[in-house]
Amino acid sequence: MNTITFKDIYTPGRVKEDNTQFIHIHDPEMLIRYDSNFIKFKQMPSVVEFMDVENHLRNFHQRNGQKHLKFYFPANEKPPGSFLDYLNQSDYETGFLELYAIKPADFPAGERNAEISIKFVSENTFAQFLELQYGQEKGYGEEFAEQKLEEHKRNYSRKHIQQVIAFYGNQPAGSVDIILNENTAEIDSLYVHEDFRKKGIGAQLQKFVMDSFPDSTVILVADGEDTPREMYQKQNYTYIGFQYETLKVVK
Repeated sequence: MNTITFKDIYTPGRVKEDNTQFIHIHDPEMLIRYDSNFIKFKQMPSVVEFMDVENHLRNFHQRNGQKHLKFYFPANEKPPGSFLDYLNQSDYETGFLELYAIKPADFPAGERNAEISIKFVSENTFAQFLELQYGQEKGYGEEFAEQKLEEHKRNYSRKHIQQVIAFYGNQPAGSVDIILNENTAEIDSLYVHEDFRKKGIGAQLQKFVMDSFPDSTVILVADGEDTPREMYQKQNYTYIGFQYETLKVVK
């Protein structure tokens, strides 16, 4: 398996600033999405250094009407206890992500459910794909869902992003985006509609990725404190590392 790091994970947005201390990612097309508007530190900052960069990002976001502050810390480094205390006292929510990778041949075959069919999104299924996405994303607000809808439309024409839809019988039931790089295929936004969960759709979506890109290393990021990570471990994914993140929503 090729060496995989968090640098292999796709980040929507544009590089606004890149210096020795941090990289600033900004997405003018989706200002309210936390994961494409943030600062990532290249070295673990001290509390004083963090406060200075925090103020920098706050001023930038205020000028753009953005109401959040998000930061990523260097991979495989946990912020010191005093730093975590500052973040907690300053109303940040801090957690960590875990990076996993697998060679497609190592993914378990599992039992196939004949009711499930998986397809790359086409002109014939694109409207169903959009409706499925909108249904899940409106839970984050109408504005977010509308902006995501436009992003899905842009992604449809991007060769490095492959959109996949799952049907249970004739009903749209799940989806996943596959982000392609030279040596990797990244599983992103894996989703199964609540009415069709525990039927094996998530596993078959992953198996579709494995079968479609057998020569790539398949990678994904999981919430380090959520249950899907346990599923990935049982499916023979290799744990690569962790990355701490922190978020504050400004009211």
